[in-house]
Amino acid sequence: MQRYFIEQDQFDGQTAIIHGDDARHITKVMRGKTGDKLIVSDGVSREAMVQITHIEASQVQAEVVEWLPMDHEPRVSVSIAQSLPKGDKMELVIQKCTEIGAVGFIPFLSERTIVQYDAKKEGKRLERWRKIAKEAAEQSHRNRIPAVYESRSWKELLASFDSYDLVCYCYEKEDGLQLRDVIKPLAAGLSADESASVLVVVGPEGGFTTGEVQAAETAGARSVGLGKRILRAETAGMVALTCILYETDEMGGM
Repeated sequence: MQRYFIEQDQFDGQTAIIHGDDARHITKVMRGKTGDKLIVSDGVSREAMVQITHIEASQVQAEVVEWLPMDHEPRVSVSIAQSLPKGDKMELVIQKCTEIGAVGFIPFLSERTIVQYDAKKEGKRLERWRKIAKEAAEQSHRNRIPAVYESRSWKELLASFDSYDLVCYCYEKEDGLQLRDVIKPLAAGLSADESASVLVVVGPEGGFTTGEVQAAETAGARSVGLGKRILRAETAGMVALTCILYETDEMGGM
């Protein structure tokens, strides 16, 4: 069943109003008609199966048939901090990690970042990234749309580490501690109704510099490896996220 995210004020009691691009998608792409059922969510606290009662080119009105539980989100909230990769690879990271279960994305600039940051293009790029996150969240039946933040400097990223329960950075030269070694103790310490926040930091194509590694450690991050193989920058976050969710029993782990 097709899912759409709407703003909180588009829920009016037992009625949901869908407009803009989503309404056009229903009418033009899905060929929606009166009586069709959809799932709508405000991405915060309400989600429902609704039935279309009135349809126009730019607006669709529907009545709530059944309120649904918002239980598709992992209790361990994993955010991905990704040094800006080349080309459209950031779009791939956002799309796939949203499907897997990431709750947020923080693009950042590091010493070996190849991409030339252009502040004039930031607005349009951020808008596209957020649209990709929304569409991927709808496709994968997420209850919430992951946050996509504006690009940060390395220093700004370091300053945010204190707001997470665990920060780990993927380091290709790490030959001791593996990701599982830091995730298992975190998972074991959580009761059934507790949650935790984790930040996974992924470097650029050329990896982190020695100075960046030292700065990350000083800021409280843990260096972790992801096995014996060297992963591409756009792959590491997906692998780390999947491993974390597995080890915290979100994918049949433990």
